[in-house]
Amino acid sequence: MNDWSWEYVGDIMPKLLDGLWVTVQATLLGSVAAFALGLVWAIALRSPTRWVTWPVGALVEFVRNTPLLVQLFFLFFVLPSWGLSFGPLTTGVIGLGLHYSTYTAEVYRAGIDAVPRGQWEAATALNLPRGRTWVAVILPQAFRRVVPALGNYVIAMFKDTPMLSAITVGDMLFQANSIGATTFDYMEPITVVGFLFLAISYPTSVLLRVLERRLVR
Repeated sequence: MNDWSWEYVGDIMPKLLDGLWVTVQATLLGSVAAFALGLVWAIALRSPTRWVTWPVGALVEFVRNTPLLVQLFFLFFVLPSWGLSFGPLTTGVIGLGLHYSTYTAEVYRAGIDAVPRGQWEAATALNLPRGRTWVAVILPQAFRRVVPALGNYVIAMFKDTPMLSAITVGDMLFQANSIGATTFDYMEPITVVGFLFLAISYPTSVLLRVLERRLVR
């Protein structure tokens, strides 16, 4: 068994921090995509038109019930044969955003359903257009209820980013594997990556719990 080397850790930290930056980019951009698409799915699923709800519902269930890694492989290896080709990081962001949008859609649905029915009736009594009702009345109240749950999915997405290394995205795990393959010593890079994930995800989860307690008061 190799002895732990802090000198080795110091040498590899710049590459691991580069990977951390890629991981953070993928998480933040994927979160934006997931939040936006999830809201679209949630509103579409409340449409009175079956031609809207059925295909959207089928898409949401399909994505939610298939593995993220399979979806990433499909986007990266299959779509180019149909003329749609994206870079590794872009593909990773699209995959994360699409996958997690199916979960954030359910979060939005719960938040929207929690808005008192009287708010809808009041908007109707004021003759507010449907779009105005959503933007000015329903969504602001729903968002307040769903922020902690959305934050939890950001953490989950952050911890799923190592899957992106399978499509050559230079995230932390990709960098750690590359270092280990070069030096034949995986202990330090993999361990440091684990601690970096812990150092970011745990404090964030604590902050979300504090935020949730304040929002439900």
